Amino acid sequence: MTRPQTSCPAEVDHDARWRPADRTGPVCGYTFRELTCPKRGAHYCEPRANRVVQFFAQLLVHTKGPSARKAFVLKSWQEHHVIRPMFGEVAWSDQWGRYSRRYRVAHIVVARKNGKSELVAGIFLYLLVGDDEESAEVYGAARDTKQAGKVFEPALRMVQLSPPLSKRLKHIKNARRLVDEKTASHFEIITADALGELGHNPHGFYLDEVLSQRDDSLWTTMRTAAGARTQPLLVCMTTETNDPASFGAGMIDEADRVMTDPQRAPHVFAYVRKAPRTEEELDRLRRFFPGEPDLPVSLDVWDEANWKWPNPALDDFLSREALRQEALEARNEPKKENSFRQFRANQRVQQATRYVPMDLWDACTGAVAPNPDWLRPRLAGRKCWAGLDLSSKLDLTAWALLFADGTVLWRFWAPEAVVPLLDEHTDGAFSGWVRDGWVTATDGDTIDYERVYADIVADHEAFAIAGITYDKWCGEPVRQAVESMTGLEMYESNTTYERMTPPMKEFMVLLKDETLRHGGNPVAWWMADNLEAKSPTDDPDRIRPVKPNRDASGKRIDGMPALFFAIDGRMRPGPAESVYETREVRTL
Repeated sequence: MTRPQTSCPAEVDHDARWRPADRTGPVCGYTFRELTCPKRGAHYCEPRANRVVQFFAQLLVHTKGPSARKAFVLKSWQEHHVIRPMFGEVAWSDQWGRYSRRYRVAHIVVARKNGKSELVAGIFLYLLVGDDEESAEVYGAARDTKQAGKVFEPALRMVQLSPPLSKRLKHIKNARRLVDEKTASHFEIITADALGELGHNPHGFYLDEVLSQRDDSLWTTMRTAAGARTQPLLVCMTTETNDPASFGAGMIDEADRVMTDPQRAPHVFAYVRKAPRTEEELDRLRRFFPGEPDLPVSLDVWDEANWKWPNPALDDFLSREALRQEALEARNEPKKENSFRQFRANQRVQQATRYVPMDLWDACTGAVAPNPDWLRPRLAGRKCWAGLDLSSKLDLTAWALLFADGTVLWRFWAPEAVVPLLDEHTDGAFSGWVRDGWVTATDGDTIDYERVYADIVADHEAFAIAGITYDKWCGEPVRQAVESMTGLEMYESNTTYERMTPPMKEFMVLLKDETLRHGGNPVAWWMADNLEAKSPTDDPDRIRPVKPNRDASGKRIDGMPALFFAIDGRMRPGPAESVYETREVRTL
């Protein structure tokens, strides 16, 4: 059997990509140009991927720059890190009785001028005419129709320059629509007014420059409308945003998480290339992409060795000399630095960054606690340090106990009124945590501190608590009540750089040494995943946690400051032994 020629680099093994361990379904049998796929279950189907690669090379041309009118032969990163996995990964569908694409949502997050628009234009022309979908509806949207046209216009030009496609597709100029009368399919731009788009049934939909979207209304509308298609594909493409509370920031953050933990959402494809801003981010890239030749070598955004990662097209169709000129201007004019970081290094231009590497967090699970009380009798009578993070009206109150062996126990309390809101942002998980006892919901719209006091007293009776460190914000009445009930000494703290830097750095040491044991607490996992940290621009070694916009994001992190307070208590000199006295403290 003759196999079609491919340009797969030796280091790319598509079969090694993570996929669900699912053997459901018959032998695939998909054939393209004499190559038949012999696999079954969830797998990488090479003939399907070959078909899309060949569609680009044989039917499409570049529309701009030095490569204009030349065949659209995919660059290695486009082919092997985007197109082949996006279209080659399939799984058996009992509903449709066939193999279909595994990925239904795709995120492409790279710096500007890396060819996102032409690449997505080619993808959507394939969805229009090459995906064997009758009456395919393919749409594009952005902040406005002009921005959405940045993909539609190169797609139209590709059609005009391709004899086979120009014969097959009709351009309706006033409607900005391409029509395939053979299959009754069309590709058009729609407005960003989601309320007017409820009648669509998209086979494909792209949302360009997600960073500029006001909210998730259009995305949600098209996402929910695609359920009637066999293998719909919704694509988000963007450069980093500078607004951490925006819809775009949430999308980018989730894509970043999925890229390094694909089990989180097996149906989501993520290609995210951002210059790291912290040592933790750089370490995470090295763990997940070992041996990648384009990995950044440092955090220096001006070092050319770090430019290729966020700019995969560098030295292909993106000029290195142009970046050098922009970098020189940005270094000499500070007001241009943020633009260079955001649009060329693909960095979020604000001081807060994700703090907890979740692969390290998961490695510190230890014995998985099947319920919140499972570990308590095993730790009875043992010495521990307590941290208490107090709540405002809509926050959770969190209590953490850190034991000498690194085990952590939490209690969480929340007003009953906040449960529906947090359910919306956790796909219903929060009410499940309440039902299973991981969170205690108290009546009304504020925390019932009598219940908090009762639970703290119960832990005081069960364990040898050496002291309690608490957030002084609105905490004096609570301090007086807890000290009166338990006789424990309470230490005042806060979430300033001065107080948080030492325990947060010690927390990272515990993670890296795998000497923390959290027992798989699902609420703590959620909060660790949400946690961002901030450093002042003039002193990046100082850090503190950042509480997210609660109403806009639905995120909560209260259990993490509570843990940091407990670590702070263990580090204090005095009767409680300090970890600084027993081992060398590392500088992270």
